[in-house]
Formats: sequence, C-alpha cells, structure tokens
Amino acid sequence: MKDYDPIMSFGEDVAVMCRDLQRGDEIAAVEFLAQLAEHGPALELAIGTGRIALPLAARGIRVDGIDLSPAMVDQLRAKPGGDKLSVVIGDFADVPVSGTYHLIYVVWNTLFNLLTQEEQVKCFMNVAHHLTEDGSFVIETFVPAFLYRLRNDQYVEAEAIEVNVVRLDVLRHDAGRQMIEESHVSLSPAGIHLNPVVQRYAWPSELDLMARLAGLRLKNRWGGWSQEPFGSSSSMHVSVYGR
Repeated sequence: MKDYDPIMSFGEDVAVMCRDLQRGDEIAAVEFLAQLAEHGPALELAIGTGRIALPLAARGIRVDGIDLSPAMVDQLRAKPGGDKLSVVIGDFADVPVSGTYHLIYVVWNTLFNLLTQEEQVKCFMNVAHHLTEDGSFVIETFVPAFLYRLRNDQYVEAEAIEVNVVRLDVLRHDAGRQMIEESHVSLSPAGIHLNPVVQRYAWPSELDLMARLAGLRLKNRWGGWSQEPFGSSSSMHVSVYGR
C-alpha cells in the first residue's frame, strides 16, 4: 500500500477493539513462555494491550514491553496490573531498552510488521544484544505456504455478516517481494471503515539464517504453543532461539 505507515494499523479504534481480544491459546502460550522465562526478566516486543504480558506477569515474572502505538499501551494501562509494567514507546526492531533479559518474545505474526528483511535482521541483532547468555528469543508466526495457493494471489473473505454491519478481509499477495497487503473492511450505516495491514513475511528457514547472522541458533521449533510437532502441514510455528 502506497504511503503506508505501520502506526496506521494500530490507532485508537483498533486499540479499543483489541482491548479484550482473545485467541483461545493464551493459557498454553503463557505456560510455554513462563517455563522459558524461569524467574525473568522477560521482554515482549509489540506488547500491545497485554494479552500475553499481563497473565505472564501474574505468574510473578517481571515483564517489560515495547510498542509503537500509544493507543494500544493506553488500553494496557487501563487493565488491572497494566500500570505496573515498564513499557517503552518505540520501534521494536531497535529494542530500545537497557539491560538484558532471560526471555524476549514476539507473538501473533508481529515480527512481520517489520516491512523489510533489513529491519527483521536488525531486530534479531538487537535482541541478541539484550539476551542473557542462557536466554531465549521466541517467535510465533504463520507459515506462508497457504499464500501460494491463493487464486490470482488474492482473496476476499467475509469475517462477519450481521444485521447492521458486514466485515470483510481483503488481501493481496506479492510473492516476489514476500509481502501481503491486507485491509479489514467494515460496511455499516455509519459508513465504510478500513483497517489496513501490511506485512513482509519470512519462511522459517529465513528466520533461522537471520538468527545465525545475530549469533543465535534454533533450539526448538513447534507447531503451536502446546508443543505440537512441527511439520510440512503446520500452519504456524513457535521457534525458540538462543546462543
């Protein structure tokens, strides 16, 4: 999308919508991360409204965060315990914090919000700088295979059809650039609302190479937070990197 800026995807309206959003795998994700964090501290890249960070902190682990969107962080602060987390507003590729962490993690495809390979490599490099010698860097993303099965590299899907609103997911795939340009479109009597999303995806093997460039290596890869085996039919992966 021409003139796209990632902050466009995380404004006030999206932050309100995401405030109580649950995906259903939060308990498994928090358990997985808590085991790796041990006694912490932990750092979440793109902490958002605290979907993972708050229950992880409730386990007695110090959790810090970075996020680009003040609106998302405002929603985090409004939740019980949200005002106790240390959050820096900034680009998570820069990892603009001090000190080191036993666990650094980024979930729900958010690494792909960095729109160039250079930015993604920079993120790995900066994570490595802030990771303890025995620490772990955890990434959760989708596996891009499904994008190559799209007809004409695009799709339109009805996310919701209700009496007073229709919500559509519209996506275009550019395989050569490894980019997806997407918009969630709401049609209602109030008008048309667009929520754009642009991502630069990477295959698991490419992420492994980025890790090697940063002095890290793949320790484990699973097909989900419950440590399902990862294979050719996996639609997502949870990858753990360390020194």
